[in-house]
Amino acid sequence: MNFNKKTGSGSLLILLAGTFWGSMGIFSRAMNRLGLTSPHVAMVRFVLGALIFAVVLAVTDRAHFWITRRDIPLFLGLGIGSVLFFSLCYFRAIELMPLATAAILLYTSPIWVMLLSALLFHERLTARKLVALALAFGGCVLVSGISGGGLSAAGLLVGLGAGFGYAMYSILATVALRRYPPLTVTTWTFVFAALGSLLVCDLPGFATVLRSAPAGTLLWLIPVATLITAVTPYLSYTKGLQRTEPGRAAILATVEPVVAALFGVFIFHERPTLTALVGIALVLAAIAVLNPGARK
Repeated sequence: MNFNKKTGSGSLLILLAGTFWGSMGIFSRAMNRLGLTSPHVAMVRFVLGALIFAVVLAVTDRAHFWITRRDIPLFLGLGIGSVLFFSLCYFRAIELMPLATAAILLYTSPIWVMLLSALLFHERLTARKLVALALAFGGCVLVSGISGGGLSAAGLLVGLGAGFGYAMYSILATVALRRYPPLTVTTWTFVFAALGSLLVCDLPGFATVLRSAPAGTLLWLIPVATLITAVTPYLSYTKGLQRTEPGRAAILATVEPVVAALFGVFIFHERPTLTALVGIALVLAAIAVLNPGARK
């Protein structure tokens, strides 16, 4: 795969994905208020996302709908070993430690991606990438809030597991994109993530919430949240991986906590701290370092 072609458009797609992911807090807070737990939110995103992707793929590109039997382990890795695993680890990390600490551990993912990309894809560890990585990780730490309180061995393990699982999507999707179009990759990733989430989710509890929620609220909230925080960003990120290196993509995706912080300011009227503002500046600097030609 030639990553030198269309790198600029690939970077824009990755930034778009990070922006949409950054809006997740808006919808998760709304669904949490209605009684849905974080695993419930993940489950409905995966199941409905899988249905949407499957219908779109069947209508627009039926020839590429199916995957071969030999690639089932690859998509099991994408759907369950990456997307579902990182989601469950992150939710558990939030329960075991402060949210800021969990977020910091999650955003060790670009480090994992860069190391694995160098090992598996012979991606060069240039000085520009290392500087951008340091800026992005430092920015995520500052945006999330510097906190080591409540960090236990179990919390550290699941927090790093979330970061590793998050990173594996970039690695495994890069392999899958050598054989399938982006829509096929995202569709089957969501299918396996949905099947896995149904096995681990509290379905009776979910049914109880559906019965008790205000009439019609979840009927529009869940589809809108799925389209904005799952379908659009995952497809955008996967398509962006076709056009840029995994290490670069992982660093660019760190725009997500910056967007989440900005949504917090403008929608929830949260006051940004000085460290958060510095963190936002560092992440934006990392993006500028990776894209020196894009002055604007």
